[in-house]
Amino acid sequence: MKVQCLNSSAIKTRNKIKKIFAQLLNEKKQLDKITVTELVNRAEITRSTFYTHYDNIYQVAQEYQLQTIDLLCNEELKLHSKKDILNYFDNIFLCLKENEKLYKLLLNADISVMFLDKLKNIASKKILDALKYIYNDKYLELDVSFLMNGIIVEILKYFRNDSEYNLDELLYNIKKYFNKFFS
Repeated sequence: MKVQCLNSSAIKTRNKIKKIFAQLLNEKKQLDKITVTELVNRAEITRSTFYTHYDNIYQVAQEYQLQTIDLLCNEELKLHSKKDILNYFDNIFLCLKENEKLYKLLLNADISVMFLDKLKNIASKKILDALKYIYNDKYLELDVSFLMNGIIVEILKYFRNDSEYNLDELLYNIKKYFNKFFS
C-alpha cells in the first residue's frame, strides 16, 4: 500500500474508499467491473486522492483480504491444544460477526473462492501443526482437510444467504464436529 504513515485523515479516507468499494462490489458482483472513476465519483474524492492510497482497485480488495489473513496468521496466537484450536474458531467467528456486512459483500463477488481458499489453507496449516503434537495419525492431514473444506463451504453458503443457520449455529456445529473428529 502506498501511504505509510496513516494519520486520522488518511485512515478516514481509506475507510471511505473501502466502504464505497464494498458497495460497488455488491452491485457489480465482479471486481473487474469496478472502475477507479466510478469509485472516486461516488466517494466524492479526487483520482489523485485515490492514487495516494492505492495503485488500483485490486489493492483495495487485497487490503480486505490481508486484514482477515492477519487475523488467521496471528503469530502471537499459538495453538498447542484442542482448547486453543476451539478458541481459534471463536476468534475467527468473532471477526466474521464483527464484519458480517462487509463479508456478505465480499463473499458474494467472484473473488471470494480464491480468497476463501487462502483462508482455508492458512487455518488448516495452523490447526494441523497444533494437532501433530497431540495425535500420531497418518490420516490427520486428511481429517483436517475434510473439516476445513466443510467449514469453508458452510461459511460461503452463509454469506451468500444460502444457509439456514446463523453464525452462532455454525460455530457451535464446527466445534461439535471438531470434537468428534479429534476425540
